[in-house]
Amino acid sequence: MRITLVSDAWMPQVNGVVRTLSTVVDIATARGHRVQTITPDRFFSVPMPSYPEIRLALTTRRRVARLISQFDPEAVHIATEGPLGWLARSWCLAHKVPFTTSFHTRFPDYFTARTGLSPLPVWRMMARFHGPAQHILVATPRLAAELAEHGLTQTRPWSRGVDLALFRPDTPPHPAFADLPRPIAVHVGRVAIEKNIEAFLAADWPGSKVVVGDGPALAELKTRYPAVLFTGALHGEALAGAYAGADISVFASKTDTFGLVIIEALACGTPVAGYPVPGPLDILGADGLGIEGGTVPVGGVDEDLSVAMARALACDRGAAAAYGALWSWDRACDQFLAALVERRAGA
Repeated sequence: MRITLVSDAWMPQVNGVVRTLSTVVDIATARGHRVQTITPDRFFSVPMPSYPEIRLALTTRRRVARLISQFDPEAVHIATEGPLGWLARSWCLAHKVPFTTSFHTRFPDYFTARTGLSPLPVWRMMARFHGPAQHILVATPRLAAELAEHGLTQTRPWSRGVDLALFRPDTPPHPAFADLPRPIAVHVGRVAIEKNIEAFLAADWPGSKVVVGDGPALAELKTRYPAVLFTGALHGEALAGAYAGADISVFASKTDTFGLVIIEALACGTPVAGYPVPGPLDILGADGLGIEGGTVPVGGVDEDLSVAMARALACDRGAAAAYGALWSWDRACDQFLAALVERRAGA
């Protein structure tokens, strides 16, 4: 199948959206599909205000239309609600070409976190963007129910996976952890206000705290929390070593749609602590036993993050690794391909 994937989030960005899209593209290509990516790296772009590592493509509908038309895809998937996403959506509607979208980011919640204003105007924009899609791919049933409250009922499941060759329990710990007092709690993710990292930094904890990631709040947090180790962004074996070398991983965000870092940590045998919100609830479950009928806790979930962290510390690392290994990228790719809507003959 010839597939056009349009996304405003793409490499070299480091986040769960990019890892999801790039991994599924690689798997689909290996299976014999031809995938065209229309992404910011193909155009002149400018940094997004307050998110300089996110590049906003400056191009025209005509150029995007030409790229799609020349490739003549059998299916079009629009992954993001940015400039490229809107241009591709416009072309599809004008040519009566069916398309699918995916909901990766709670921009309404991000908007509220940064401005203090109501998220409703942003939700209206999101509903307008996704409304014409044949299917909207979402990571969890909880997110599907949330979108239904805003009139978006055409959702399909699109789970996430782990690179088990990279994220594994026998990975050597990151060298920076060698002299840190135990137990070690690590937070992995973008260092920005919407990730709620300060809740992690302020939580009671008897040992060391480590923050892995980069972002606009990094300099301020490093100044305010000098006892915390800030490693900056890590990749590959270094990132896996940060997970594996920690006693627990903490997911402090209350605005994410899934939390890919949760299952990466689990695959490394590191129990995870989080709030009872989408993401932790969809992976760890309210009781920390996971969602696959487990009987041994693999994490801690509580309204008090310090309590959740203490529960995670008491979990079995072997059980965490076994549960993390259940999340398959091949299954995620199967779901993605099954949800695509093939272009009608003559469209």
